[in-house]
Amino acid sequence: MKQRHIVWLFVLGVLLALPALGRAQAPPQEPKDIDLIWAVKIPMRDGVKLNGTVYKPKPQAEPLPVVFTFTPYISDTYHERAMYFSRNGYVYVLVDVRGRGNSEGKFEPFANEGRDGHDVVEWLAKQPWSDGMVTMWGGSYAGFDQWTVLKEFPPHLSTIVPVAAAHPGIDFPFQNNIFTSYETQWLTYTSGVTPQVNLFGEQSFWIQKFREMYKAHAAFRELDKIVGNPSPVFQKWLDHPIPDAYYDVMAPNAEQYKRMSVPILSITGHYDGDQPGALEFYKRHMQSGTPTAKENHYLIIGPWDHAGTRTPRREVGGLRFGEASILDMNKLHREWYDWTMKSGKKPEFLKKRVAYYVVGPEAENWKYADTLEAISNEKRTFYLHSQGNANDAFRSGELRTDPPGDLKPDLWAYDPLDTRPGELERQPGQNYLTDQTLALNLFGNGAVYHSGPFGEATEISGYVKLTAWIAMDVPDTDFVATLYEIRPDGTSIQLTQQLQRARYRESLREEKLVKHGEINRYEFDKFTWFSRRISKGSRLRLVIGCVNSIQAEKNYNSGGVVASETGKDARTAHVTLYHDAQHPSALELPIVK
Repeated sequence: MKQRHIVWLFVLGVLLALPALGRAQAPPQEPKDIDLIWAVKIPMRDGVKLNGTVYKPKPQAEPLPVVFTFTPYISDTYHERAMYFSRNGYVYVLVDVRGRGNSEGKFEPFANEGRDGHDVVEWLAKQPWSDGMVTMWGGSYAGFDQWTVLKEFPPHLSTIVPVAAAHPGIDFPFQNNIFTSYETQWLTYTSGVTPQVNLFGEQSFWIQKFREMYKAHAAFRELDKIVGNPSPVFQKWLDHPIPDAYYDVMAPNAEQYKRMSVPILSITGHYDGDQPGALEFYKRHMQSGTPTAKENHYLIIGPWDHAGTRTPRREVGGLRFGEASILDMNKLHREWYDWTMKSGKKPEFLKKRVAYYVVGPEAENWKYADTLEAISNEKRTFYLHSQGNANDAFRSGELRTDPPGDLKPDLWAYDPLDTRPGELERQPGQNYLTDQTLALNLFGNGAVYHSGPFGEATEISGYVKLTAWIAMDVPDTDFVATLYEIRPDGTSIQLTQQLQRARYRESLREEKLVKHGEINRYEFDKFTWFSRRISKGSRLRLVIGCVNSIQAEKNYNSGGVVASETGKDARTAHVTLYHDAQHPSALELPIVK
């Protein structure tokens, strides 16, 4: 998906999350007794039986609403969540998805959870300890589960709370049609029937294997064999390199969004690797849902990485946030369930339909809006300026508010056989949001632009957009654009990023190879959402170049099937970025006044 300053934002968030998905906030001071029902067999419509572990309050005087987690990581990873909710007025059921844990069948990621989840909901609703109201808990894969089950409309599904929900064809197994090496790591984690926790977390091994592929200029399609775990799923994904019908059936369509009527609480984070997926579900529901359904859909965007959407932490990627950033997610979920299934009060935190956290050293706080689009009330445009010499951070071009005139374009070269960038990726980047290493080491592959110092603290909240006029001499390549805040003391904070494969510049579903020398307009309009109060005296830094990383599928620029390209297909891309009166390349910012 991304170079290290791109990739680690996604990969580290997921890596930190998976082994700890079940970790919860501290349990109540006076634990209540519970009962356990082990190895419950839940029948599916095709005869396969899924395995459930039931946690019940003891004593249970009357039937209660049921919360269940549908997981490929086996049920024990959510034990602490189950203990919390079963001690707080709910029956909690941990269900292994088809082919994982003690469930029967064959596991194919994302493919069966909709139908199976429907059957789980309806079976749970009929049990003597259930009052017929069923909901779900979970994030990442278990966030996706909630949307794919909802699109099957089980009658007894009362509400969902999808957290950091992965969206097939949007942010997994690729983003903007660019795969990452991480897919083989995740598939190894979920190979067999139980999680390979230690192997999954052995970063030295994964970096070693990704470097082997990278340095050998091997085809990305060979990575599963290089890792030592040949995977039919990995190969199947590579055979579907665009968001086509294979992925479409896994998520709701427009007609299904129109039919949705249950209350929904969506949660994601500024630095959540599955933010694109979580917000895509949200935006599509806002586009197609009924007015009543949209009024009952709430959204929270906090300053969290992928794991932090379940258990928030104050430190992420080298940044530290205020105490207000720490929400008790168990309590928030319980209050939501109480409100939607027990006639309780609406959670006090949900003052409006959208809650978002503004980060920044001067002041941090939660703010609210009626819609995601209503957050910003001004668009500020910065045009790219230079005289053809914007090739590094120390001799950069400018971001200016005045339109460009007669300016020379910027040029750079991307040689897919150049492995110098990979030498900077020998260790995991723990401070990936504050590390400037890659921005300061472009090796001639890219252009850099700085704004002047901000005259006052300024809130930027929303999606930025970059319009770039680009020509090149190869039929395809992969671009990455990254925006930073450079503070007065010289420190750097990564704000947002986007990848763009040139052949998909007009549509992610239809390729159009680039003609030699043709100047094309590229709309980078899929940056991740963020909210930050830029400090007085800070500058913005925009870096744009081509992807060359051990963490990403390498585009060798031949215009062929990227996953099958090798070093033998490599062509050096000579890229020209125009920014003149006829081609006003520009960065658009969402400002909150």
